[in-house]
Amino acid sequence: MPVTFSFRPRLIDALKGYDRARLLADIGAGLTVAVVALPLAMAFAIASGLKPEAGIFTTIIAGFLVALLGGSRVQIGGPAGAFIVIVYGIVQQYGVGNLILATALSGVLLFLMGLFKLGTLVRFIPVAVIIGFTNGIAVLIALSQVKDFLGLEVASMPADFFGILATLWDNAHAVNGWALGIALACLAIIVLWQHAMPSLGARAPFSGKLAAVPGAIIALVLSTVAVALLKLPVETIGSRFGGIPAALPAFTLPDFSWESARFLLMPAITLALLGAIESLLCARVADGIIGDRHDPNQELMAQGVANFVVPFFGGMPATGTIARTVTNVKSGATSPVAGMVHALALLAVILVAAPLASSIPLACLAAILLHVAWNMGEWRAFAHLRRFHAPYGATLLAVFLLTVVFDLTVAVQVGILASCAVFIYRMAHLTHAERLNPPELAAAAPQVHAWRLQGALFFGSATAFEELSSQLPARALVLDLASLLYMDSSGKETLKALLAQCTQRGVRVLMAGLRGQPLALVQRSGLHARLAPHLYPDLAQAMQAALALADSAE
Repeated sequence: MPVTFSFRPRLIDALKGYDRARLLADIGAGLTVAVVALPLAMAFAIASGLKPEAGIFTTIIAGFLVALLGGSRVQIGGPAGAFIVIVYGIVQQYGVGNLILATALSGVLLFLMGLFKLGTLVRFIPVAVIIGFTNGIAVLIALSQVKDFLGLEVASMPADFFGILATLWDNAHAVNGWALGIALACLAIIVLWQHAMPSLGARAPFSGKLAAVPGAIIALVLSTVAVALLKLPVETIGSRFGGIPAALPAFTLPDFSWESARFLLMPAITLALLGAIESLLCARVADGIIGDRHDPNQELMAQGVANFVVPFFGGMPATGTIARTVTNVKSGATSPVAGMVHALALLAVILVAAPLASSIPLACLAAILLHVAWNMGEWRAFAHLRRFHAPYGATLLAVFLLTVVFDLTVAVQVGILASCAVFIYRMAHLTHAERLNPPELAAAAPQVHAWRLQGALFFGSATAFEELSSQLPARALVLDLASLLYMDSSGKETLKALLAQCTQRGVRVLMAGLRGQPLALVQRSGLHARLAPHLYPDLAQAMQAALALADSAE
């Protein structure tokens, strides 16, 4: 059957039945996400060794392309914290020019992964890994905002978890009361707005329209006006970053060295794999919230296009972002239009409102992100750990701690490996050989033995044959394989070794019920021709043949 390729953005289906109410909801969500995305974009760029505008341009271009072409209704694309260490290393070792090439190459790889339908593989990532990963990211987001929430004047924050804690502790005496007051007031406005406005219902004629405005925007506007009018001594976007560039990104060709460019394949593969994992995990988390199902292959192709285009306009690697996507969902987004609005809103900020955006207090943005971090975490999962098996809880906690303390990539890798090890262990223990003692074998017991194999015969369960091979009969061995669901090459070799041992001792092996994947493997390996005379459709026929052999021996 020929392989079919498809390219169908989710936007096409999401716009069916689109009306004014959904448009207003998407505009509100997009504006809220833009508020969250602006400081994150600049912060991620600076931490990666790039200029602040690199993050902003990435958010605009990649955010628009991912929403326009992606396979999720609510995915928000842009720079992500998981890329910081990788991007910083590429910049330091190979330069910004080669970062452009590595990012573009990762875009090609991502598009090919989607084109050849490799996106479905991420669905095999266990739930424990996803919850641990999500909660870990939430903690990191919250921790990263404590400095601005308290108004601490720290020139440079370390990147590692313990370094951040130590820096915050060393500077705890220098809390800015004005910044803390603004942050607490903004957080109160956001929380009360979220819970109080829906409860007003029909009691207030303006409640419907007012509730459609996100609380984050109300807090942002009020705090910005207060800081500007009262000239409060708090840090703003302008004072921290020198303002926002009021210009469109220009197309640039990279200035690279072929001497170092030839080493970019592995960095590009790393960027592509990390981008694929994070974007599809993010889309999967969003699916769990909105009860939808994204198209992982279409999402990878959209991520590929975005990462191929962005670097040539001064951007950096992009992927699906959990914090902004969850913010998008919590703000009422209904379609990819919200993601496009978020990108256009940031473009408008650059072109029109850059001076106004420069007056936004960082303490307000910290309050917004703390609220986002709280909402995105699956905190009840920690309280319910005792309800699950120990391996599940251990995997969740390990991924959570590794994400917080070390690195997202390490956490996901360890989580997947741990889940695989647990799965192999469980499958191995579910596979066993059971001795059968039917009445008809009572008289022929020394001559004939019958065993039933259940589960999967693979490299982790080959020891299931040990007891069987140590108790071989004198004449015939009957194997009931009707309950054998899977067999790999190691299992096949174990079966061949048993056959060789039985042949050496003059014991005939009769197999019953071999079907499905194990039968297909036996046929492909050429072992079927050797076994065909001794394969029976069911256990009863195999038992009759074995008893006949026992009688002939007498």
